[in-house]
Amino acid sequence: MDFPKSSRIAAHFEFVAETGSTNADLIANTANTDDFSVLVAGFQSAGRGRAGRDWLAPAGSSLFVSVLLKPAGVAATNFSWLPLLAGLAMTKTVAALIPDAPVGLKWPNDVLVGEKKISGVLSELIGDLSGVVIGAGLNVRQDKAELPIENATSLKLEGAQALELDDVLAIYLENLRGLYEPWVAAGGSAVASGLRNQVIDACVTLDRAGTNRVRAILPGDEELVGAAVGIDDTGRLILQPDAQKDVVAVAAGDIVHLRHN
Repeated sequence: MDFPKSSRIAAHFEFVAETGSTNADLIANTANTDDFSVLVAGFQSAGRGRAGRDWLAPAGSSLFVSVLLKPAGVAATNFSWLPLLAGLAMTKTVAALIPDAPVGLKWPNDVLVGEKKISGVLSELIGDLSGVVIGAGLNVRQDKAELPIENATSLKLEGAQALELDDVLAIYLENLRGLYEPWVAAGGSAVASGLRNQVIDACVTLDRAGTNRVRAILPGDEELVGAAVGIDDTGRLILQPDAQKDVVAVAAGDIVHLRHN
């Protein structure tokens, strides 16, 4: 499969018909791969979502892509913004392909159409702390019966017209690079680069009208229910639990939207 548009955007570009995991493949070869190297697969036999969940789709029906980001001059302590940056890039991509749909970013990096998931991001730190591999899966051509979970959708189901994988991927890579380069130039500061405000604007997890509450399932299976009131300078979700006055900064966990009471 040819990707003439996408390959021009990447520092190094490779397509494989099938692999276990594009993330695992890139991580295994990071010592010899440049910043913004891209690996795309026609099919992943061991695709994973967050928390190690399986995420499989029929061959050719989805976009499976991993991008190696090795931001020169950025401290590893700022890498926590890269998953959100990638989620925002994919949110912009989906919104461009289905402009009349209610597309939003669910913290930290799922993309929703309404409340249906269309894309997810899995970020993995390189062992030497020189960067992060960003894996993204986007449902492109699936019918309802081919989707991996009930509460999911695809570009095809939402009426998207441009379904060539090269076109879709090129839009994503352009959006990713357009967010990544200013963030690197700002030394990894999401505030100075404007990334934090863009994520906040796109994030549908945040409670803007006093009607949206969330359940945060934290590591160790602790649960908090309350209002998501902000995103701090490190990318953590700021939660105001129902049962306490003090806010809680959530760095990792599954977020369930408890919509529109």
